[in-house]
Amino acid sequence: MVAVGLFSTSTHAGPTLEKIKARGSIKVGVGTTPGFFSPDSNGRWQGFFADYGRALAITVFGDPEKVEFTNSSPQQRLPALQSGEFDILLSGVTVTITRAFQLGFHFGPTVFYDGQGILVRKDLGVTKAADLDGATIGVQSGTTGELNIADFFRKTGKKFTPVTIEDTSEFINALESGRVDAITQDSSDLVGKRTQLKKPDDYIILPERLSKEPLAPAIAGGDDRWLEIVNWTVNATIQAEEWGITSKNIDDFLKSPDPAIQRFLGVDPSLAQAIGLDPKWAYNIIKTVGNYGEIYDRNLKPLGWERGYNSLWTNGGLLYSPPFR
Repeated sequence: MVAVGLFSTSTHAGPTLEKIKARGSIKVGVGTTPGFFSPDSNGRWQGFFADYGRALAITVFGDPEKVEFTNSSPQQRLPALQSGEFDILLSGVTVTITRAFQLGFHFGPTVFYDGQGILVRKDLGVTKAADLDGATIGVQSGTTGELNIADFFRKTGKKFTPVTIEDTSEFINALESGRVDAITQDSSDLVGKRTQLKKPDDYIILPERLSKEPLAPAIAGGDDRWLEIVNWTVNATIQAEEWGITSKNIDDFLKSPDPAIQRFLGVDPSLAQAIGLDPKWAYNIIKTVGNYGEIYDRNLKPLGWERGYNSLWTNGGLLYSPPFR
C-alpha cells in the first residue's frame, strides 16, 4: 500500500480533489441493492460499486479505507451530488443526455450495462411484457424507469395502471400482497429483489429489456481533473482484465518485458509521473480489489448474473479501455 501524497505538486489537483485531500476521505453516495452496494452485518459496505469506491480511494490516497459511503434514495441522490454532499455517486446512475445538459453532471465510463426489466407473479400466466395489458405495475418515482414503462405501453398501445412507490423496499410487500401484479426496475435490482421474496420460484423476470441503462459514476460538472481520476480508475480494472492481470498474479507481471505493462504497473514510472499519479496506483488497485472480472465475480456472480454485455470487447461484450500510454 502506498502512503498519501500521490499527486505531483506541479499537477493542478482541481477543486474536488483539493477538498477530498483536505478532508482525508472521499464521500460516496450509494443505494442499497444486494451485490452492488449494501452493508454487511458489521455495517461495512460491500458490493460491486462499493469496490469501485475503494479503488478510487486507492488512486487518491493509496488507502482503500479512506472512503465514506452514504445511503441515499434515488430522489435525494442527484440533488445531494449537486449540493456537494457527495464527491461522487456510485449508486447505479443511468447516463442520460438531460442529466448531462440540464443538470450539469459528468459521467465516468459505463461500469455496468443494465436494462429495465419486469418482475411478475408466475400465476399471471404472462410470458412477455405485452401480455401485461391492463396490469397494475409498481414503479419507483423519480427514476428513468417510471418514464420507460410509460413509453413502452404507449408505444405498444396497451394500458397499465402505475402504482408509484418511493421506497423500493416496499416493492416486495406490494408484490406479495397483490397490491401490484408486477414491479419494474433495472434488471440488476430485480435479481436482488427476487431473492428477497418468500417464494422466489413463484416469480419470473420477463425476457424483455425496456431500455438501455448504462450505469456509470456521476460527479458534479466543472472539475475535469476529478473526472479523469474517476475515468482512469475504472479503466485500470478493465485494462488489467484484458491483460490477464489479477490480484493473485500481478507480482509476476512486474517482470513482464512488455513496455505497456511496465508503464501500467509503474515498473517504468514515466507515464504515471507525467500525469501526476503515483507510479504504483494501478498496481495497488488491482492488488487490493482486483481487476474488473474479479470485482464482478466476487459480488455479482453469486446472484446468478452472467457477464453478457459486461464482458470484455475481446469476449463479445462492451467493456473497452482506452490505451494507457
